[in-house]
Amino acid sequence: MLTNTFIHIQGIGVKTEQKLWGSGCTDWSCLSPGSIGGRPSRLNGFLVAGIEDSIKNLDENNPAYFGRRLPASQSWRIFPEFRSSTAFVDIETTGLDRDYDDITTIALYDGASINTYVQGRNLNQFADDIQDYRVLVTYNGKCFDVPFMERYFKMRFNHAQIDLRYILKSMGFKGGLKGCEKQLGMDRGDLDGVDGFLAVHLWDRYKRKGDLKALESLLAYNVQDTINLEHLLVTAYNLKAGQTPFAAERQIPEVVLPENPFGVDVRMVEEVRRSFLRGPFL
Repeated sequence: MLTNTFIHIQGIGVKTEQKLWGSGCTDWSCLSPGSIGGRPSRLNGFLVAGIEDSIKNLDENNPAYFGRRLPASQSWRIFPEFRSSTAFVDIETTGLDRDYDDITTIALYDGASINTYVQGRNLNQFADDIQDYRVLVTYNGKCFDVPFMERYFKMRFNHAQIDLRYILKSMGFKGGLKGCEKQLGMDRGDLDGVDGFLAVHLWDRYKRKGDLKALESLLAYNVQDTINLEHLLVTAYNLKAGQTPFAAERQIPEVVLPENPFGVDVRMVEEVRRSFLRGPFL
């Protein structure tokens, strides 16, 4: 779909892109003078320069070029071309204030392998490992996960970002990550009802009591958030691409979710839930 895309080029919006498609300029091969000669010269200049830059950056495996220029709700278009260098990422924290709170765990899934990072164990390794990827897929990562990680690790994340919050919202799906999952028929099983607030208490229990079941349940939740992102992105991509003239040729196969390597202790989680409902101490 990326090579059918023109809305990242200066002077071209959604309506102009649709007009280009309708006139036969359906992909970057319309760079040839004969195929664009009938359009206004100013637009031609933007189009030619934009296509040349696009071809160059695609050849150089530089998704950040497109990530900076595409509206957040249209970032789904870069996924197939850069799928091999994409990381699905989710963080858990001690709170919502990135200036005062800390990262507790991070889960990273690249479509093949799952890696987890835990404060006090291997959390700092994430800063090195994430450099192996060029695209980050998150839910609300533009506002939360990425700024939080940048502050915590004291580094810039210059990756292209696909934030599913904006994509799904543009399709009418709201209610946070879990709400969107339910609207799209996804079932979390034993993790249903576990949320970010409960995750904070699971970490607190682990730190205060050394309860490894609490840590494993937290990691199960963190990993499930992360691996579900791939299914959501593929689903959203196919629905979005299905609204274009290229629906038949741009569909990608649905994914099979990998098995979560961590298990949730349902009884312990319920104990934690009841404890924080009673008061501040577990």
